[in-house]
Amino acid sequence: MSRAEAPVPISGPESEDGLDDHDRQPEQWSAPAAANGNVPRHVAIIMDGNGRWAAKRHLPRKLGHRQGVETVRRMVRAVGERGIRYLTLYGFSTENWRRPKDEVDDLMGLLRLYIRRDLSELHKNNVRVRIIGGRDGLAPDIVRMIDDAEALTRANDGLNLTIAFNYGGQSEIADATRRIAEAVARGEMAPADITPDTVADHLQTADIPDPDLVIRTSGDKRLSNFLIWQAAYAELVFVDTLWPDFTDDTLGDALAEYASRERRFGAREPWTPQR
Repeated sequence: MSRAEAPVPISGPESEDGLDDHDRQPEQWSAPAAANGNVPRHVAIIMDGNGRWAAKRHLPRKLGHRQGVETVRRMVRAVGERGIRYLTLYGFSTENWRRPKDEVDDLMGLLRLYIRRDLSELHKNNVRVRIIGGRDGLAPDIVRMIDDAEALTRANDGLNLTIAFNYGGQSEIADATRRIAEAVARGEMAPADITPDTVADHLQTADIPDPDLVIRTSGDKRLSNFLIWQAAYAELVFVDTLWPDFTDDTLGDALAEYASRERRFGAREPWTPQR
């Protein structure tokens, strides 16, 4: 059995969520590499394949999700050390509520675990954390944890880590449209004044740049309602690797693919958007 196929340990200390929660001291990351024109400013990742990773090893799905969180920890650090300024991860979609209750409960527990276990290290390494997506339907303690994490790291100016949780791109656009319509009804703007920038300014990502690169793991080739407005001109890279097996080398290959492409945004020559 190869190292990548070896089953993860299923014993050891567990948190109140029933998930591994070892005491860890915050680590200082290596200094970020200097960014160059071939490095995307914003990378977004659709983390897919946790369940298939577990099924291949005849393990419960929750262990696939748990291993996926370990990959999140490694990749957040790897991205930060490469000098990429923005990372957005698709953690839980509005459609994921359709999954069995025990799996949904485990995914909620994983968010609790990640914030509780890793927030101090993220803060020490100057990472700003934000969560986009609806707060309705989330347990009150999760909402408090999200609010606390965002407040603690708001002044950090290193890597901007955004986790899309209880998020759907269509719902985000509908909410933005509703707020614009309300502003028109109040007389604060005229319908003729509405532009694509108006919509973008009412999205939850209004203060961060659109993604330059969207990576999806596990072989599927679709956006699955993820940043569908913001990714209009993103470069898309689809890899067959299941998310728990995603490594720094896999990330490097995706970045190399990105660097090999010419981004013209509808122009005849390579062009950089101002927004």
